This record gives sequence, structure tokens and C-alpha cells, in this order.
Amino acid sequence: MQAVDNNTGGLFFLDAPGGTGKTFVISLILATIRSRCDIALAASSGIAATLLDGGRTAHSALKLPLNLNTIDTPTCNISRSSAMGKLLMQCKLIVWDECTMAHKKSLEALNFTLKDLRRNNNIFGGLMILLAGDFRQTLPVVPRGTPADELNACLKASPLWNNVKKLSLTTNMRVQLQNDQSAAQFSKQLLDVGNGKVPVDATSGLITLTNDFCRFVDTQLVLIENVFPNISENYKNYAWLSQRAILAAKNNDVHALNFTIQSKIAGDLVTYKSVDSITNPDDVVNYPTEF
Repeated sequence: MQAVDNNTGGLFFLDAPGGTGKTFVISLILATIRSRCDIALAASSGIAATLLDGGRTAHSALKLPLNLNTIDTPTCNISRSSAMGKLLMQCKLIVWDECTMAHKKSLEALNFTLKDLRRNNNIFGGLMILLAGDFRQTLPVVPRGTPADELNACLKASPLWNNVKKLSLTTNMRVQLQNDQSAAQFSKQLLDVGNGKVPVDATSGLITLTNDFCRFVDTQLVLIENVFPNISENYKNYAWLSQRAILAAKNNDVHALNFTIQSKIAGDLVTYKSVDSITNPDDVVNYPTEF
């Protein structure tokens, strides 16, 4: 807030593991600036944009190019005369949540564009940028890329990262408010994994989770039975269903699990597909692309 009040600009990164109150802090900062009739933009990645008031995806809000991997020096598609250009010239703060998923060139494109729009050669044209996220959770996705490609695309590989002032949220507010000792232990164990404090096997490169980390099962069927016991009867209870889920890293595993669980329920399995094309080509003018 001091940097915003003094118009000194700068690049800040809010390092915040899950449950430490990052969204709450960002919402408070946005509300404070907007309450003074100043402009603060909120950008994020994907569904996380819905968590912030007035939030939009970074590509939508900042007009980032989609082919960042293939362009050497990308820029945002914003002109000085456009409404977005005028907004960025008057803006006091841009918050970029979940920035750890963004390609480093997206930040460099924003830097280049703001310098040009604001006629200011300071970093980001003298505008204050607040990045937020957790590098332990998410990294950029590079199509058909190697781990080296992902690390090279990471924000920390950008020359701009040398200008970052890092701030941290460390107290897990979810755990503190619930006063749950097992949740506190689990939160600490997760952070230990993320911070690389868990011993790694030199040969395989794998880590071994302790027995108190979670309950281990031998097969997917046992997992399903533990999470969804007696699914053939309980599936009608929406409150019961809403309290349980099985998470998987890959869509193939999700589809396989869903099929196995649904096969335990009586009745015919029906798939409803979304409509993404016009039946009659002459009707295409009646529907906007977004629809």
C-alpha cells in the first residue's frame, strides 16, 4: 500500500501456500484502492479468476498473445487509444494471482507494453505489480515440453525476477481457525514435501511418504469403497455426495474411476455432449462466438 500511495511502482511477489489467506489479503488491497476511486486490476489463471472481485483471466484482461512459446519478444495487443490502454495508463495496481502458472514471456510482454503505454522506461512503466502464488503447487505447462523447458518457461527464469520484492504469508489460517491438530500436521508435511525437506531416493529420485501422512490402499477398488461406501444406495443423497471426491493427476485416470463408480449404480449410463456447432450453417450469424 505504501508503494501504491507513493506511486513508486515496483514488482512484488506474495508467496502464499494454500490456506494462508492470500485471496483474503488480495481482496482487501483491491477493495482499499477502489474505495478511493482509483483503478486496480485483478488477473488470474483459469477458474481462480472467479475468486477475486472483478477478476478476469490474465489473457483476457491483459490481451496476452496465445502463442507465447513461439514468439521471441511478445507484446500485449493493447493500443494507446483503446479503452484498455487508457485504463492501464490510469491504473494504480495490477494483481496477478496464480502467476506461477504463467509463462515468463507473458510478464515480459506486460513489462514492454506498459513501458510503451505509459511513456515510462522504469520497470512496468512505473506501475505497481503484485504477483501471487505458490511455486510448490503449479508451474507453467509447456506442450510436449521436457522438465527443462518448464523450468526455462518459469517466471524465476526471467531477468525481471531480479527486481522482485518477496513477501510471505506463513500462518495457515484454515488450520488455526479450526484448531485441528491433524490438519496442522498434514499442512506441515505438505510444506516439507514442497520445500524439498523429505529425503529423496538417490536411485529412483522418488520420495517415501510416512505412514501418518495418509491412509494407503492397495487397489483402486479399495480406494473407491473407502471414499464412496455403498454407492449403489447412497448416490441419491446429494449432501453425502458433496462431501467426498477422488482426485487424480490425469484425465485418463479420472475417466476410468468415474466409469468404475458409475457401473456400480443401477440404470443405463447416458453421456450428454455439449453442442459446439450449428446444425444449419445459415443460422451461424444468429449466434456470437462466445455463445
